[in-house]
Amino acid sequence: MDSHTGRGGGEAAAPHAGQPPARAALAVGIVPLPRFTLNAFASFVDALRLAADERDRSRPIQCSWMVMSETGQPAPASCGVEVSAHDRFRDPAEFDYVMVVGGLLDHDMTADAAVAAYLRRADEAGVPIIGLCTGVFTMVRAGLMKGRRCCVSWLHYQDLLQATDEVTPEASQLYVVDGNRITCAGGVGSARVAARLIERHVGRDWAQKALSIMMVDGAHGPAGHQPQPPLGLRVGNPRVARAISLLEQSLADPPSIDDLAGAVHISRRQLERGFRRELGMSFGEFSRRLRLDYGLWLVLTTERSVLDITVACGFNGQSHFATLFRRAYGLSPSQARRLPKRQRDRLLEQAKRLVARDQAASAAPDREAGARGK
Repeated sequence: MDSHTGRGGGEAAAPHAGQPPARAALAVGIVPLPRFTLNAFASFVDALRLAADERDRSRPIQCSWMVMSETGQPAPASCGVEVSAHDRFRDPAEFDYVMVVGGLLDHDMTADAAVAAYLRRADEAGVPIIGLCTGVFTMVRAGLMKGRRCCVSWLHYQDLLQATDEVTPEASQLYVVDGNRITCAGGVGSARVAARLIERHVGRDWAQKALSIMMVDGAHGPAGHQPQPPLGLRVGNPRVARAISLLEQSLADPPSIDDLAGAVHISRRQLERGFRRELGMSFGEFSRRLRLDYGLWLVLTTERSVLDITVACGFNGQSHFATLFRRAYGLSPSQARRLPKRQRDRLLEQAKRLVARDQAASAAPDREAGARGK
């Protein structure tokens, strides 16, 4: 995969490698780590491309981007695709931002050390630094995130807690801006980070144009929330599995069992029986447990207010949420937040096991009945 040379700012084609880039209104130097996430990289670059020119002509007039590596060699993505580098590491002062794109955590640490050194050069030059996906780990190793808030995917939240205690990780927002550091969990958040930069340097209309063409929802502030971690339950009934998926997507305004039954094309009674058979609890009990666990995750991994979390989890009133929270976890939301990190982690792990435990308990009588029937 040959990435488009996004340097330059004229009507003509981009300059040849080795020529200094003409200064566009927004210039970004991009450093993909080995086994980086292609989706995060492509979403960011494509937003710049669409904002750089009229319609989708893609000439790097208003925005420019340069992909770099230590040796100038292509960078392999985690999916096996290689992206060409335009050049070796350039002077960071040529760019408005320098961005590192991460991916799989078990990549070559030799390359990571070289990138960390380059990020320190960018910091010394006063250039803001962006970390996409697991790029924040390299920023941490470079010593650039002490005392900062940062965004990390829920998938790697525990990994970051284990790697350092020098940052405050945020696993609910799509991205976090802390001074001259921007960190993003990846995915659609990458396009929204790009839109933020485009709006600041090129204009709001250009940012909106890029997001609209990419079919990304128009709001591009960091307040957009990451989806909660999937339950990973083993559900044999496909209708129940689909109902759970729909419920997970609508926690702030949970659908009724009648709505879900209609969506999966079975009767309310059939769906209720399916929940009891597969999960050992009623639909109402499962919905409440699911939303409480999400609330626990938000309480322990974000700084959002309890009122905001109450609304995000679809409960009617903060006191009602607090009462159910205490009943489920033995302490109030504010008490949970004051727990030492190790105890917070243990509480999260306990919550993960609750539904799975109940599911296993409900499956045991079925196994025993099956054994007696043989």
